[in-house]
Amino acid sequence: MASELDRIDLKMLRLLQKNGRLSNAELAQLVDVSAATCHRRTQRLFEEGYITSVRAMIEPQKVGRGALVMVGVVLDRSTPESFGAFEKAVAKLNFVLDCNLVAGDFDYFLKIRVGDMADFNRIHGTQLIALPGVRQTRTFFVMKEVVDNALLDF
Repeated sequence: MASELDRIDLKMLRLLQKNGRLSNAELAQLVDVSAATCHRRTQRLFEEGYITSVRAMIEPQKVGRGALVMVGVVLDRSTPESFGAFEKAVAKLNFVLDCNLVAGDFDYFLKIRVGDMADFNRIHGTQLIALPGVRQTRTFFVMKEVVDNALLDF
């Protein structure tokens, strides 16, 4: 996929990854192309799926979601149907930031943001263990975020 990108496309992607608020004019100047060319290239990068979205990064503590929790989930069965039911249900939970199917001791790892431990305890008891097929969960409270949402290196 990356072989279709030239050096200008790659530079645009790197710059936008660092600062999604760059205007088209600013981006065009930084990559040394006209504003019209820059706009066409940016549109193509969206259309071809190189850029999937642009959004603001919110400081979790400022909005009452300062506690980060990782949850390992084991399902009671390893079938496509049980995986599908779990994935459909977990996608509806607005406190789940990421859900990843993994190999190893767990079936899934969830990245969850909550206000505090009591908040997590409430949602664990009412929503997480009620997800379809959940046999076991193991919870990890993050003490320090060392690297979060690092830029892709390409």
